[in-house]
Amino acid sequence: MISVTEALDALFALAEPLNIETVGLRAANGRVLAQTVHARRTQPPFSASAMDGYAVRSVDADEGAVLTVIGEAAAGHAYAGSLGAGEAVRIFTGAPLPAGADQIVIQEDTTRTGDTITVTFQGTKGDHVRPAGGDFAEGTALDAPRRLRPNDIALLAAMNIAEVPVTRRPKVAIMATGDELVMPGESPGPDQIIASNSFGLEAMLRNAGAETRMLPIARDTADSLESAFRFARGADLVITIGGASVGDHDLVGPVAEKLGMDRSFYKIAMRPGKPLMAGRLGRQMMIGLPGNPVSAMVCGQVFVRPVIDVMLGLPAQAATRLAAPLAHDIPANGPREHYMRAVIKDGALTVFERQDSSLLSVLSNANALAIRPPKDEARKAGDVLDYLPLS
Repeated sequence: MISVTEALDALFALAEPLNIETVGLRAANGRVLAQTVHARRTQPPFSASAMDGYAVRSVDADEGAVLTVIGEAAAGHAYAGSLGAGEAVRIFTGAPLPAGADQIVIQEDTTRTGDTITVTFQGTKGDHVRPAGGDFAEGTALDAPRRLRPNDIALLAAMNIAEVPVTRRPKVAIMATGDELVMPGESPGPDQIIASNSFGLEAMLRNAGAETRMLPIARDTADSLESAFRFARGADLVITIGGASVGDHDLVGPVAEKLGMDRSFYKIAMRPGKPLMAGRLGRQMMIGLPGNPVSAMVCGQVFVRPVIDVMLGLPAQAATRLAAPLAHDIPANGPREHYMRAVIKDGALTVFERQDSSLLSVLSNANALAIRPPKDEARKAGDVLDYLPLS
């Protein structure tokens, strides 16, 4: 068995970034920026008013000064002239500053009579002025790689970038295996259960940025598995669920090797999730996940999501760990790294007592995976433990 860290390193060696495509800005949210882009204009492109009020020359705006209003400027409609001594321009938020102005006196700090205003509060030069280029200048970079968020989309729009170079979404084929499985909505036989892992993993990987395809359930025969692998052609990554152990009915490994899989590793010193394998099937990467529902989902968080990140051009790194104090005592851990379903609440970590790898209801109630190192000693309430947040 290899460690979780060794398994991740091996997976990262198998994964590689995909090619680049260009998408419209409205389709770019959540995608990974593949190439650094540069602003095509300065923002703001001119000095502008940050408030409604009057554009003035600061040398004329002493408290008690009386100024003549010579015009008006609104957003999208600049005042065409320039300010002279003792003059002001009525201005609204977002409007360009008239030539000669260097201060905004907000309307609350004036009284107006006809075409004159009296300044009732003395400010300073630059008050309420947004200088040209105060946000960014033409040529400012938005660096790649980065997963684009709504805030980034707004910035790209302001930069006048209408199309964005992004990494192509990984195509992932998900193959559940086992005679015991039927699809949700079907009527299971007396010895069957509902396939759940493939649906949870598909949702997880879509959230991670993958384009997923769910294959028909492969039965526990070599012919059925070979057919399922044929259906997976064209995928960048094939995920199998179940059949990866060493029982008489665990045929995924032998069938994959018959089809030409170059195996990288098999078995990891972790729980849940020990029977996990990975390799390459020609141009495809393959990861064989264990069949127990919680094992498959935990391995999806620990291994598959970071692989998707690498395929998207993001750095090869393990899922980010956080740390929090335990809310209660927990006993010593065994010889394998243990990812325990837990709840982080009010800054403390509560580990569920029941950790059987078949209990999806416990996983559904968890928002964290508490991580126990191999042979970790018993811990007391208040001891700090690493955890992976679940979203």
